[in-house]
Amino acid sequence: MTDTIADFLTRIRNAAMAKHKIVEVPANKVKKEITKILFQKGYILSYKFDDENKTIKIALKYNPETKDSAIQSITRVSTPGLRKYMGCAELPRVLNGLGIAIVSTSKGIMTDKECRTQNLGGEVLCYVY
Repeated sequence: MTDTIADFLTRIRNAAMAKHKIVEVPANKVKKEITKILFQKGYILSYKFDDENKTIKIALKYNPETKDSAIQSITRVSTPGLRKYMGCAELPRVLNGLGIAIVSTSKGIMTDKECRTQNLGGEVLCYVY
């Protein structure tokens, strides 16, 4: 597999569309950081890193009344064939500030809002809203 991040995002997207409560994905450092950001921003209920099996278990979050997923869309931006690098001023505002862009910078993986406050740019990994 060449693009493990795209596979990670696709597994989350498919589990959310199928209304699964938990999704299990193979782990690496980048996926762990993306999972932490999704938890901090309220897109998932919880997560657990299983270092023995090298997996991440993610509990998806749904609206109790409408049964809609908290993640409406999760799309990959930068791919191995075409990397998307943007400076601080060029970083997009996803859904006019309601969504987040996850960016890989020299200081780690963070959201677009954190990049603007720290005046950093980097590779835009994905959009979530």
